[in-house]
Amino acid sequence: MRYLIFANTPAHVHLYRNVVPALEDRGHDVLILGRDYGCTKALLDYFELPYRIYGGQNPSFESLLVNVPSQFGRIFSMARSYDPDLVFGRGPYAVFAGQTTRTPVVLVLDSEPSQVAHTVSSKFARSVLSPVAFRGHLGPDHYRFDGLKECAYLHPDVFTPDPSVRESLGVDPDEPFVLTRFNADDALHDVGKGGLTLDQRRRLIHRLAEDATVFVSDEGGTMDFDSLPARPYDVHPARIHDAMAEASMLVADTGTMVTEAGLLGTPAIRIIDETKPSMGEFQELQDAGLIFEFRSFQRAMDEVDRLLSEDGVAERWQEKRHAYLETKANLTELLVEVAERSEEVEQLSRSSPRLQPA
Repeated sequence: MRYLIFANTPAHVHLYRNVVPALEDRGHDVLILGRDYGCTKALLDYFELPYRIYGGQNPSFESLLVNVPSQFGRIFSMARSYDPDLVFGRGPYAVFAGQTTRTPVVLVLDSEPSQVAHTVSSKFARSVLSPVAFRGHLGPDHYRFDGLKECAYLHPDVFTPDPSVRESLGVDPDEPFVLTRFNADDALHDVGKGGLTLDQRRRLIHRLAEDATVFVSDEGGTMDFDSLPARPYDVHPARIHDAMAEASMLVADTGTMVTEAGLLGTPAIRIIDETKPSMGEFQELQDAGLIFEFRSFQRAMDEVDRLLSEDGVAERWQEKRHAYLETKANLTELLVEVAERSEEVEQLSRSSPRLQPA
């Protein structure tokens, strides 16, 4: 079979990075249509995935209006030329490719901020897959899996951390370090919303630096490091999960990396403002004791103080990680199975404990 997969963001590359070679090993053809956004292209190259780029994105609402029509035009041409048997993705791009090639679509969703887009696009999909924690029901073809989409690449069956990343970071084997991640807020559901202020970022970094080496991943590229006790995170983006697994803590105003840190057993704090809704996946990880989510910057700072001062934090988090992941699906295996049995997802949900009707 011929599979067309959409990778609109770096997170989507990670989602399918193990699925693609698994399908190819089974004799299938796969093509990824990617958007030149953030480090998406660098990840596609690093993992040696077959891809073509359909467009880019700049951090403004105006750019969305300008870019979208031309992107749909390129998707139309590329999808028709490839002539897939099944499309994987999310949102209007995947649905458009399916409609223009008369090809069934499987949507793999996680977050709820784009609920209206999910509701509309799901009407054109053969099946919709989401975590159990996903809030909302998207019709009779909506199925839930036990776990999070990040389980496709961070489940213990498919990921083993490589501690050699410490050498790349320039830190000693036992040197504590903390990762911070500041969002550019330029995704479609982020346009017009802000994260931590510059003053809050500086206060956070200075506090963390009292107890650990601090690395900053600044998606917007606006941080001035000359007066800060921190280093820019400049290791290849494909190594970020190795770095997170070795880190003592992650503090961020964005979502995906907090989820990833939780699955790796690294204490993670997410600081969000009042305009951003909480989501089911974060509540699930909070209930498991793996992450913290705060709307108050001061409460987040209090938690930073506690985590940095307590003994045995790393060991406790690994125990909680193992307890949480013990019953979670290896999503890569499940997606491969869905790809090869896309016409039988209902029957698959009856026979597999990893998938259930919504």
